[in-house]
Amino acid sequence: RTLLSYATKTTTMPKGSGNNSQGNHYNTPGGTNSSSGSSYHYSNTNGSYYYSNDNGSTYYNSGQGSSTYTSPSGHTTQSDGGSSKK
Repeated sequence: RTLLSYATKTTTMPKGSGNNSQGNHYNTPGGTNSSSGSSYHYSNTNGSYYYSNDNGSTYYNSGQGSSTYTSPSGHTTQSDGGSSKK
């Protein structure tokens, strides 16, 4: 499985929405339930998507059944369709 690399919290994302050089769509502010701050959301051309939220949490969904959530404290939970790994 190949995971895409994403901008980190230290990256300043442009305000608004658009497509990056790889053709992936971004929205900022665009984290969960956020209309301000430094959150952003990527919808990728391969069907995956990624949220980075103001509280430091992140969520990645492969678009093929697996996902990874990282809490603000750094705890990671992975799901591979029907099962969850901590």
